[in-house]
Amino acid sequence: MSSTPSRPPVAGAPGRSAAEIRRDIDLQRQQLGTSVEQLRGKVTELTDWRRQAREHKQELIYAAAAVGFVVGGLAMLRRRRR
Repeated sequence: MSSTPSRPPVAGAPGRSAAEIRRDIDLQRQQLGTSVEQLRGKVTELTDWRRQAREHKQELIYAAAAVGFVVGGLAMLRRRRR
């Protein structure tokens, strides 16, 4: 007789009891709830434009200066064409 190591049943494996299935469902539900809460927190953090502006103030200044130069250059070109 060969001895095979006993392994715990995995999700979807035949032969699991109803209690094991319920336990797995409860565990999955808890993990899903935690994941949703973490995702909600991350979305809130990333969509907080005031916080993003504070954290990226220097980049915003550079971008505003670049846009100002482009708009100013376009305005000067339009005046020269007239």
